Amino acid sequence: MITCCLIGIHPNLVGEFFGHGGGWPRRLLNRWRRRKLHALFSKPSRPKKFQDPAAKAKLFEVLHAPPSAYGVNRTTWTINLLHQVLLDSGTRISRPCISKMIKTEGYEFRKTREVLTSNDPDYREKLAAITRTLRRLGPMDRFFSIDEYGPVSVRERGGRRRVLRGEKPTVPQYQDSKGYVIVTAALELSRNQITHFYSDRKNTAEMIRLLHVLLHEYWDCRRLYLSWDAASWHSSKAFLAEVRRVNTKEYRNTFQSPTIKLRPLPARAQFLNVIESVFSGLSQSVIHNSNYQSKEEMHAAIDQYISERNAYFQANPRRAGNKIWGLEQVPSRFSVSNNCKHPKFMQAAGIGRS
Repeated sequence: MITCCLIGIHPNLVGEFFGHGGGWPRRLLNRWRRRKLHALFSKPSRPKKFQDPAAKAKLFEVLHAPPSAYGVNRTTWTINLLHQVLLDSGTRISRPCISKMIKTEGYEFRKTREVLTSNDPDYREKLAAITRTLRRLGPMDRFFSIDEYGPVSVRERGGRRRVLRGEKPTVPQYQDSKGYVIVTAALELSRNQITHFYSDRKNTAEMIRLLHVLLHEYWDCRRLYLSWDAASWHSSKAFLAEVRRVNTKEYRNTFQSPTIKLRPLPARAQFLNVIESVFSGLSQSVIHNSNYQSKEEMHAAIDQYISERNAYFQANPRRAGNKIWGLEQVPSRFSVSNNCKHPKFMQAAGIGRS
């Protein structure tokens, strides 16, 4: 390239021939004339923008202040906002350069996760009582995870479905409800069997009804442990009085019934209630994408689901929570790390909070 320039060929023609502009041959020629031969074979080094201390200092000066300090009605910074604020203050830094500066300093933008926690001051004591009971559970003892599913409105529901390419399935936003369904259920953990019935309300009367249903079904056991969340009707005075009555010696001798023991979950710890995982699987299986025409039709679908589930775990007791019933949130066993209540599936099914 230098030889071509020295013999009189115009630098623009030389640069065009070698795929460069005319400036590059001129710079090489100037370096040769100044006897800077080493510079002919090295790329010109200039400081990279993201390594500029002044630009970095200005960026983090802005980043450490809230957006409101610069008249921006936002609570968090974005790359576009940082770029605009820096531009307004006279500092020109590209968006990729801003990202690289932040990353090289060890920072990154991350979305905050909502974590499930309990604010019960006796959390550890209640959890220890449950785990201690499960470790010492005898062959004639049964431990139940209890809760209510619903109320669920009987109407057309959305969900994931297989459609033709270009087709967009829709569900009307406003619909007339055909009724509401509440399932009161108890999951027996050692055999993974569900006992359930339908209720009109969530109240103490339904809890007393469930208590007697379990006493009748498990009459041949020694002890029944009941575990549930901190809903008011789960520990009402009337219910606790009924528990004391059925635990009296006279009642047990008359009806040959087991002893009832209560093992309540900590407050706001529904994520530890194992039956919530079963409810998640139920929602995905027979509630999502449904369009039942009556309460009775939804009852029939729920009854069939629970019946098939019970039959499966009677035949396969060692595979609880695995392959076939893999839609359930966690395996059907108690664990302090469980997250049994999946908010996405419950909201999609329109489940009311208890």
